[in-house]
Amino acid sequence: MLVILMENQMLIPQSVCQSCLLADHSGQPRFRENQLRCGHPIRKPAAGAPDQYECQMGFRIANIQ
Repeated sequence: MLVILMENQMLIPQSVCQSCLLADHSGQPRFRENQLRCGHPIRKPAAGAPDQYECQMGFRIANIQ
């Protein structure tokens, strides 16, 4: 499940990505084959942390399971 990480909260992608031109037709980030197509991977802040990405709009997205 993808979530958008803010300073002290997590948001569902639909609340942010819906207005993004790079989102898919359902307002979701383009995430396929464990890769964010509308952003790039960033270094994990700690061992055992979920995979994280930065989207083109500058938001941090985490893939939590």
